Amino acid sequence: MIDVNHATVGGPLAARCAGGRKGGTPNLAAMFHKSGAAARFGPLAALLLGFSGLVFAHGGEDHSHDAPAPLVSGDTPSRLADGSVFLPKATQRQLGLRTQLAQVAAHAATLELNGRVIADPQAGGKVQATQSGRVELSPKAVLGRRVARGEVLATLHPLVGGLERGGQQAQLAELAAQIEAGERRVARLEQLEGIVPAREIEVARIELQGLRARRAALGGSLGAESLRAPVAGVVAAVNVVAGQVVEARETLFEIVDPNRLAVEALAYDPGLAAGLGEASAAVPGGELKLAYLGAGQVLREGALPVLFRIVANKVPVAVGQPLKVLARTRASREGVAVPSDALIRDAGGNAQVWLHVGAERFLPRAVKTAPLDATSLLVLEGLAAGERVVVTSAGALARVR
Repeated sequence: MIDVNHATVGGPLAARCAGGRKGGTPNLAAMFHKSGAAARFGPLAALLLGFSGLVFAHGGEDHSHDAPAPLVSGDTPSRLADGSVFLPKATQRQLGLRTQLAQVAAHAATLELNGRVIADPQAGGKVQATQSGRVELSPKAVLGRRVARGEVLATLHPLVGGLERGGQQAQLAELAAQIEAGERRVARLEQLEGIVPAREIEVARIELQGLRARRAALGGSLGAESLRAPVAGVVAAVNVVAGQVVEARETLFEIVDPNRLAVEALAYDPGLAAGLGEASAAVPGGELKLAYLGAGQVLREGALPVLFRIVANKVPVAVGQPLKVLARTRASREGVAVPSDALIRDAGGNAQVWLHVGAERFLPRAVKTAPLDATSLLVLEGLAAGERVVVTSAGALARVR
């Protein structure tokens, strides 16, 4: 039996084996032949050579089915295997990414209502035809022009048939004759003042005054009527052209004060309508701040009308424009307030936000939200206090592949 101690095989022989690699694998056979160990140890050498094949056979195994480790480039945005996104600092600055810390707090619950912009009833008005007639427009009746209260916008010439006009003219002629006779009688009685009783003179004067009033009334029915602006404001609608024949009660002009507009919304729960407070509405180009004025007591199409006044009208809106009103209620709930731009939708339509979990790493998180106001959302589930949420350019992270 051959005794091979650690000094003989584990020492110099192992050192030579470790240094005799070829292509990264120890070449034990070559080392045995060069060192003469094969001649000295015989069967033990063969055993060692067989064992070396088992030890270093790992390099030839098939690993084609193993999951590759995520490779991250130093300057290229990429999607990692766990669904997160690698985004270099330079790219973050180019996209203008901004984050904020999540803070859990109590916020007023909001109620979403369908509404539309209306003119303030005390600052807007309509010009309507009082009778059928032909319209003659004034140069001041221009769409978008500011007018003062009482300005003439049009002249209405009444429509009268030939037979009717002839009868009225005959009445005017008769009244003219009666007025002339009355004037002469009054003049004659005034000359006899002191002889004729004063009462007779006074009766003649009253009769003459009545004849003149009848003539003015009859002449007015044949003459033109001036249509004037009921309030000061801007001509918001012109529904007539020069020479058009209109019917009585037809709306010809609408006057609106753009600085005094309101929003009328419909609440389907009368109980909630009684506890509304401040509200807001998102419109193209900005946000409208609304103040609650009151609610009606009569249902309209199954809903209760609720009135708000626009208190900060920095964004132009038009009367009749539909919008979504988010009104605060007396109830409250806890959550994390984030800007609306922080919320995105995945391929399945589920709401999610992006968290900044590392210097250059971002992770999507599914959340449950509720509207807070026109520009903010309340995250009810999915966020914890202290987590950093991406609030701008979140959509750019979702497009990284």
